[in-house]
Formats: sequence, structure tokens, C-alpha cells
Amino acid sequence: MIFREYNPDKDMKAVARIWREIGWIEEEKDEKMMEISLQGSSTVVAEVNGEAEVMVKTTPGTLRYLNEEINATFVTGVATSRVARKSGWASRLTAHALAQEAAAGMELALLGIFDQGYYNQLGFGNGSYEHWCVFDPADLNINIRPRLPARITPEDWRRVHHSRLSRLRRHGACSITPSEITQAEMMESNNGFGLGYYGDQSGALTHHLWCSTTALENGPYTVEWMTYQAKEEFLELLALLKSFSDQIYVVKLREPPGVQLQDLLIQPFRARQITAKSEHENRMVTSAYWQVRILNLDRALKRTHLPCETVRFNLTLTDPIKSFLSDAGPWRGIAGDYILTIGRSSSAESGKDSSLSTLTASINAFTRLWLGVRSASELAWTDELTGPQELLARLDALLRLPTPLPDWDF
Repeated sequence: MIFREYNPDKDMKAVARIWREIGWIEEEKDEKMMEISLQGSSTVVAEVNGEAEVMVKTTPGTLRYLNEEINATFVTGVATSRVARKSGWASRLTAHALAQEAAAGMELALLGIFDQGYYNQLGFGNGSYEHWCVFDPADLNINIRPRLPARITPEDWRRVHHSRLSRLRRHGACSITPSEITQAEMMESNNGFGLGYYGDQSGALTHHLWCSTTALENGPYTVEWMTYQAKEEFLELLALLKSFSDQIYVVKLREPPGVQLQDLLIQPFRARQITAKSEHENRMVTSAYWQVRILNLDRALKRTHLPCETVRFNLTLTDPIKSFLSDAGPWRGIAGDYILTIGRSSSAESGKDSSLSTLTASINAFTRLWLGVRSASELAWTDELTGPQELLARLDALLRLPTPLPDWDF
């Protein structure tokens, strides 16, 4: 078994076979989507008997931490053939890819999970809950009349991608840089279509929504993403959704960051009771289906600027990814002893100060604390994080961050 870079001339057929075996693609047109997705990513494969049997692709981007942009790599595909199941190669290859990304300067890594537990062994911890609201668009309490929108098709992928990158972003918002990723996502959408608005002077796509559906006549429609830069644009997009209500009975929308969608629905509990167990049931679905880990502690902390007092403490950090990596590799995780300073200016230096309190944590748990997924005291109950109660209380007061939400599935 050999780990190496993906070679499209040699590996395209093998990777397409893997994707078909796991159900990611079915038709010939899907292979074009796969090819475009790979063009926008860095991919490594595990070669067995001359053929790729496992592939991992990573894609560059950023995560917004308060007012800072942090370089991040997104693990946008881990695929294992039927031949290589339960071999352990997928986890080792993913660790190998992360080590390459860390050595190249990436500070964070994020991924979507098929279930909780598998990627924890590589140092990833759960992100925040995402809320998906399923509702009748007629129930939107929006009383404005939207302007006539422009129709958006997969051929508009460059403008769409620019609109996604320039959208309003809050704490935790992610942006994936290569435009091929948006192109592939638009191609992948079932009956995908978009509606939006262009700026009068710039000609740029200022705000839009992109939808998919398997039931064109009456829905449900899923809003895969929506972009906007101001309140008025957000409300205009909701008004567009409301305009579907003469034909579409149900829309599925991820709750936008900073918005409590229930505020904008008329009698949501009544609608849920009336539609319960029906084909067009109104409901709220909640799950934490993304995970995150720090790859470079010092760089991540140098971008951490909190408007509050400074706290200094020891951090004894464990990192499970070490057991999946070669001793000769360029990066072997970030386990170790550190002296942390967190406040208006933050840093991490190697060592230990006997005069300071000590926090002991896995990189999984510490990343969640740093990003604001959960407080120190809460993580001490449910994750691998321990420390004196006084230190936990100070960290609770210090790291009062907005709920981090990527606003971009990966």
C-alpha cells in the first residue's frame, strides 16, 4: 500500500469506480461533476496492487473568527472502495493529508461527518448545532413585494461563487476558495435552480438563493444556500420564497446565522400539529454534522483578539492524530505543554509555568472551547477537558463568543 498524490491520467477511472461503489455518483454526467470537484482540490490516494482504492481530497478556504480570517483546509471527500473497507487506510490517509496541509501553513481543518466518532480519532471535535426548518412558505410573515428576480443556472457558477464569497459573514462563517467547488455543487443539485439580483452599477450578483428538489410540482424545495449582504436583501429573498406558496407546500431552509427563523413564521406550532406525519410535515431538524480541529495552535491564537481581560494559564494538550502518522513526517500533531495567553492579544508558547493554573485537554475539546462551540465548564462535563474550577470560570467569562456557524456545507 502506497500513499501518493492523485494523478488524473492514471487514477480518474479508479476514483470514479470508488465513487460509484459508495453511491456518490450514478450516471455518466456525474463523473464530470466529480472531475470538476477534484480540479478544485488537492487529492491523495492509497494505491493497492497498482490501483487507487482510497482517496482523500482537501480544499482551501477560510473561517471567520470574530473579525479575523483564518486559513483553513476543508476535507471535502474521503472515499474507500469495497476492497479497502475496514483496512484502516482511510483514517491513515486522512491523517497524511492533514499533515501535508498543516505543513503548508493551514491553521484549521474542518469536515462533515457521516456519524460521530470516526474523525474524533484524528483530533476533530463537534461543531455547533445546525437548525433546518421545514415550513410552508405561505407562513412567512414577510409583507414586502420582491422585485422581478434574474434566473440563475449552472452556467452562472462564477458569479454565484463570487456572491458566496462576498456574502455577509458572521463568527464561524466558512468560505471555500476554489470556484470549481461551487460549480460542482450546482451540477450535483437535483433539478437545481436559482433566483437572485444583480447590482445596478457593479453588475455583480448581490444576493441570491440556490434550490434543489426531487418533486418539482409541489415540493419540498430545499434551499441549498442563500447569500446576502444586508437585511433588506435577506428579506427580499424570503419574499421570493413566499412567492412559491401558490404551488409549493413545503420549503426546507437552514436557519441563517444570527436569525431565529421562528420570529418570521406565522403560528409555527399550529402548522406543525396540523401537518404532523404528513408528506408535507412542518418541523425543525437539529444536528451537529460538522467538526473542526486546530492544526497550528500559535497561529490560531495570534488571530484571537477578545475585548476583555487577559488570562494566562498552562495547557497540557493531547492530540490523537499522532498515532496515525509516521515519525519522519513534517507534522505529527500539536500535543505538548504550552503557556497560553488569551485576551486582546493572544499567544501560545511551548513550556510550563509552575505559578499558573493548568488546563488539560484534547485538541478536540480545546478547539471547541476556542471557537465558542461550548464553554469550558460545559466541556468539562462531556468532553476531554479538565482544570481547576476557578480557571474554568474565568474561561467561561472570557470566551463568550457568538455561536459559530459555517453557513457553507462541506
